[in-house]
Amino acid sequence: MYQTLKKIISKIVSKKFLYKNEFFFRNLYALAYSGNSHQCNICEKKLSKFVINQRHELLCPKCGSLGRDRRLWKLLKTDYLKENYTVLDFSPSRSLSHKLKKENSINYLSTDLSGNFNADFEYDITKIDMSSNTIDLIICYHILEHIDEDLLAMSELFRVLKPNGIAIIQTPFTDGDIYENPLIQSPEERLKHFGQEDHVRIYSEIELKNRLEKTGFDVTIRHFDKIENYNKLLENESVFVVKKV
Repeated sequence: MYQTLKKIISKIVSKKFLYKNEFFFRNLYALAYSGNSHQCNICEKKLSKFVINQRHELLCPKCGSLGRDRRLWKLLKTDYLKENYTVLDFSPSRSLSHKLKKENSINYLSTDLSGNFNADFEYDITKIDMSSNTIDLIICYHILEHIDEDLLAMSELFRVLKPNGIAIIQTPFTDGDIYENPLIQSPEERLKHFGQEDHVRIYSEIELKNRLEKTGFDVTIRHFDKIENYNKLLENESVFVVKKV
C-alpha cells in the first residue's frame, strides 16, 4: 500500500513539491497507523504497526525512519551526542536530519554529493573541503561501500575530526573476506555482485576494522542482536564507533 500510494503521488506532483511537503503528507498517511503497540523513537509517533517497504524493512509511516535510523538515533542520544558538538552527517536520512536540525545545542552540518539527499553541502568524502581538526562527531552510515578510494575517504574522516573525535560508521557486511573487484563497473553487475547498483564492495567486519585501524582510528564494534520490539530497532546489527587518537 505504501509503495503504491507513493507512486501515485509522485506522478501527480513534482519531486520538489514532495520534498517541501513530505512531512505534511506523511502526517496524513500516518493517521491510519495510530495505535499503542509500537512507537518511533525519532518522531515519537505511537503506532499500531510499522510499514513494510519493498526491501522488507520496517518503516515509520510518519517520519520515514528505518530500523537502522532508529538504532542510530538511540545511540546518538544515549551515548554520543553532546552539547556544543559540531556534527557532520554524510547523505543523511530525512528522518534523522530533520530531528538533528532541531537540536539547538549542536552545530549540525549535512552533506551529500549524489543529489539524492537534502543536505547543506556537497563535500566529496575523499577530499572534504573543510579544515583539519574541526568536527566532534561524524555520521557515516552506508557510505563507504559506494566509494572506490575508501582508504582515502577514511583518511579524510580522520583529518577533519578533532582529537578524540568520533565517527559512527556502518556498511553492509559479508561473512569471511571482503569482496571487491574494480573490474565490475556496470550497475547490473554491481547489483549482482555487491547487492546494489551503486555499491563497489561488500566489507567483512574484520577488513573494515583493519582498514580503519590502518588509517589511525581506534575501533570499537558494537553488536546488537536483541529484538527491541516497541521501537522496532534493527536486530543483528553491527555499528562501528571509531575514535581519532
